[in-house]
Amino acid sequence: MSEPVEFVRPVPGEDEGAADAVARTAPAAPAEAVGEEGWRRLDPRTLLVTALVLAGVVLGGGVPTAIGMTGRMPLGRALAWVAAGAVLVVGFGLCGEYVRWRRTRYRVGPERAELHTGLFLVKRRSLARERIRSVDLTAHPLLRILGLVKVRIGTGEQSGGESTLELEPVTRAEGERLRTELLARPVSGASGADRDGMLAVLDLRWMRYAPISFLAPVLGGASIGTVLQVSDWFGVQARLFHWADDRFHDTPLGWLIASVVAAAALSGVIGALGLWTEMWWNYRLEREPGATLRVRRGLLTSRSVSIEERRLRGVELVEPLGVRLAGAARLDAVATGLARDEEDEHADHKTLLPAAPREVAEAVAARVLREAVSPTRAARLVRHPRAARGRRLRWALAAALAPVAVLALLGVLLTDVLLRIAAVCAAVTLPLAVLLALDAYRNLGHGLSGGYLLARSGTLRRTTVALQRGGVIGWTVKQSVFQRRAGLLTVTATTAAGEGAYHLRDVARDEGLAFAAEAVPGLLEPFLVRDRPGDPATDGPAASATAVPPPTR
Repeated sequence: MSEPVEFVRPVPGEDEGAADAVARTAPAAPAEAVGEEGWRRLDPRTLLVTALVLAGVVLGGGVPTAIGMTGRMPLGRALAWVAAGAVLVVGFGLCGEYVRWRRTRYRVGPERAELHTGLFLVKRRSLARERIRSVDLTAHPLLRILGLVKVRIGTGEQSGGESTLELEPVTRAEGERLRTELLARPVSGASGADRDGMLAVLDLRWMRYAPISFLAPVLGGASIGTVLQVSDWFGVQARLFHWADDRFHDTPLGWLIASVVAAAALSGVIGALGLWTEMWWNYRLEREPGATLRVRRGLLTSRSVSIEERRLRGVELVEPLGVRLAGAARLDAVATGLARDEEDEHADHKTLLPAAPREVAEAVAARVLREAVSPTRAARLVRHPRAARGRRLRWALAAALAPVAVLALLGVLLTDVLLRIAAVCAAVTLPLAVLLALDAYRNLGHGLSGGYLLARSGTLRRTTVALQRGGVIGWTVKQSVFQRRAGLLTVTATTAAGEGAYHLRDVARDEGLAFAAEAVPGLLEPFLVRDRPGDPATDGPAASATAVPPPTR
């Protein structure tokens, strides 16, 4: 394998928020400093929220514990022990929360947003306002009932807590005030009609795409595991197996397996629909004054995510296999400063539109990018050479034959049953692997559409990215030994937004280098060597060229 060659240009002012994120340990501030102008407290109802959350936790953990203890002591004594432990947990939790509330202050000044918290270890964190890129509001059911929200202020850096300020909780009105104040930006060159307005709203017909996602079978399998785990907690797992044996004793094995699969599929569909409803109910995508895109969604837990348009570098159409077969796609933003919230797995800050008909996704992409037509629809993508198809067929066949070969070997050594299983696996997986490999090849493509670079790949999860050509800060060219023999290479566009790198996989060598040179003029040309210098046939964007690394010092 050869080492990749990288070509990078600096972009002034891009992603420098970490330099302005300060978190330091200092002695406790004197009491009189707390009353300085502009300092605010968190909402005192945080104590009530903490008490209710802890009560739910101890109730959920205490009931199975008490039931398990009844086998070794009387029920009354078991309940007394559990109640004593619950009181201690809730009491200590409330004491800790009271100290946190008393010792937490925040302030938004003309230049910086500041947060002071802690008792023995005082933390003073400060973010420069010009580096703040996101102010996201989240409220779980308890906070929503009380009219409170959690505010997460961030620079978008991946450096953990040092680049974010979290205020939990404050009133909803205070959260909206902070979001509006911190994301206010001067806007020029855009009319009010173009700047503001609703871009997309929830259509309940989109719910039909939830059951055909990969999440449905995962939830179906998890439901069976949950039933077994809960029955084990309450000591009735053996009774459950005996009941199932009595009910299905005379049922043929095939029907039994089909019934279990059908039950798991039904529970998976119900779970997928429920999760989709929780995540996307009340969905709205709008453009607000100040050139800010705002996504609001959530049934029980409400979420509000803001993306500044000046940080937007493009969009990405995501099409999982089931959703793609139904003619739908999801729309994600390719933007700088979108850090994922590790505490909330549903807080996907980059998703602009859930799975919807592809025409709808492309129309929303055009509105988001302020284009008449979405770049993903306007351009005709260039197909990759047939050698790329051969590589995918070899990978797919190798992946399908590996378990078959293992089963066949074990069948020769142990039992003929494994040989029959290997034959069945081969009959099922080999045609499926070939179909997926051919689909993966058909999905390969790249092109240019105005100011955007397009790249498409994938089969189980096909993605089509439209990336601003001005957002490309470098190119990485990789060529393995096998790619070199086939005349292919992988060209990667490096950017400070989104995933950070977008690939043109297994593109023809000359075509890939020429495409990179045309997409971002002046970036790759100094590292290209013409095959026949001075020959007119090699002039122009389609000329054969080779990338060479810059000289080392």
